[in-house]
Amino acid sequence: MPPDPTRTTRPASLEEDNRRLKRAVEELSILNDLARAIGASHDSEHITSTIVRRSLRAVRAEQGVITLVDRQASRDMKTLVRTMAGSHDRQAFHLEGSLLGWMQLNKRPLLMNDPESDVRFPGVRWDESIRSLLCVPLLVKSELTGVLAVYNKRGADGFTEEDQRLLSIVAAQSAQVVESARLYEEEQNLLHMREEVRLASEIQLKLLPKIPPRVPGYDIAGSSIPAEIVGGDYFDFIPVDENRLAVCLGDVSGKGLAAAVLMANLQATVRGQTLLRLPPAECVGHVNTLLSRSTDAHKFATFFYAILDSERHELSYCNAGHDPPLLAGRGRSPSLLETGGLVLGFLDPVSYEEEVIALDPGDLLVVYSDGITDATDDRDVPFGTERLSEALDRGRGETAAALIERIVSAVREHAGPQPQSDDMTLVVLKREET
Repeated sequence: MPPDPTRTTRPASLEEDNRRLKRAVEELSILNDLARAIGASHDSEHITSTIVRRSLRAVRAEQGVITLVDRQASRDMKTLVRTMAGSHDRQAFHLEGSLLGWMQLNKRPLLMNDPESDVRFPGVRWDESIRSLLCVPLLVKSELTGVLAVYNKRGADGFTEEDQRLLSIVAAQSAQVVESARLYEEEQNLLHMREEVRLASEIQLKLLPKIPPRVPGYDIAGSSIPAEIVGGDYFDFIPVDENRLAVCLGDVSGKGLAAAVLMANLQATVRGQTLLRLPPAECVGHVNTLLSRSTDAHKFATFFYAILDSERHELSYCNAGHDPPLLAGRGRSPSLLETGGLVLGFLDPVSYEEEVIALDPGDLLVVYSDGITDATDDRDVPFGTERLSEALDRGRGETAAALIERIVSAVREHAGPQPQSDDMTLVVLKREET
């Protein structure tokens, strides 16, 4: 009696169905375990390492890597690489640049069981130990955020279509988790940076004089308003002896934290040199030397340094490339205090000059940073020294502190809706009327 063909095909078909069912159950178990392992974590290192380890076991590969695309890169595609070698005695593979380019362009799985002869990558020299390779994209809203790649199938000729399908599901399930973890870390880093900047701002404010000095016969005040949270301007009042007071104002190139650090360095240097009771030109010369040795040629500071002798009613000063302060008296036009030399930190050595001027009753000195005079309106017209002089004339009878408020208000009124683009710092010194 001839054999019944249905009796041979049914068991084979049933066996194949059982194999597929078993495979589906295994895949479902792998995906469920992976979801539990990474779902509650915000640690991108832990998440990517877990994904690679589970992927290696799932497709029986020797090594794996997740390459995260840095989408903030403005030119060439940069990557953040997290690797997991399946064996410690093997060299860890990283994703080849040509592969990254291919994945960026195609955004679909790539399976190669003979990389050397693959026509999609002509001219690419593969590592001799790479026998097979399977890459799948990590996509978030159709945008490539990373690539999951596994190398060298264990105990087989190469990766299969089933391996590709499973790894694609793993990538699809993991992409948003990886991206969320990375965004969480970026947010935490940003919060940490903001806290650091806030603390820097507090420290900087503490470095500035808290109260104006009390000098018989004089009214003195100062104020600094940074354009950012921290600034590169500063002013200071440093007692020299019972009759002399150093008054200074500096403007460091740049803005933000870098300028604030240089400003703190400048302030500490100036205070140290002032304690030596040197004449202004000599003091500024020493400050320039010390600053030049601690900064590069791209960093410099404009600086005005003066010593007020309240007994002699004299002001000796040195101007290191700073906007000339205005000295105004009753019945005469304001004069500019320009004597000095080059900005600080640019060259060393530099020879500085100083000048001594007499202060008559009612004389008014205003030292300012260029954030005052360079402030522009919506037509790009600067505030300028002429408007500053007009504000001085209108506020001549006011206290030094009130005059500072008047000048700042005038600058802001002139600028209108234009945002403050530079630090604004002022020092006002008035000899009282007798």
